[in-house]
Amino acid sequence: MQFDVVSVRQSTHASESRCKDAVITLDTDMAGNREAFNPAELLLAALSACMIKGIERVTPILKFSLRGVEVHVHGVRQDVPPRMESITYEIVVDTDETDRRLDLLHDNVRKYGTVFNTVAPGTELSGVLRRKVSL
Repeated sequence: MQFDVVSVRQSTHASESRCKDAVITLDTDMAGNREAFNPAELLLAALSACMIKGIERVTPILKFSLRGVEVHVHGVRQDVPPRMESITYEIVVDTDETDRRLDLLHDNVRKYGTVFNTVAPGTELSGVLRRKVSL
């Protein structure tokens, strides 16, 4: 499997990345651009998308029933050398499945995610998968 993305500088304030029929505006402004993801935020978004896609992939195989998924990701940047020092996440699943089945789902997310397994070796990556609490 191969992937191709093309990114082009639009101005001093933003750039664009294109893939297939999709376009994402990038924050490449040195002062920041609140209307776009900066590179670190894109990394965290890619990680969260990887987790959700992994869940979508395994739920039919595991016959896992869910109503929704939400992923919260927090990254801490180290200045010297510049890198993502640590990333923590919380996956919230709206489901009636057992705790044992939630653990199985989390194991699959950690084991089979392409972005997850790319980020994990170079970053302190930790998190939880929990059930959504109904009010």
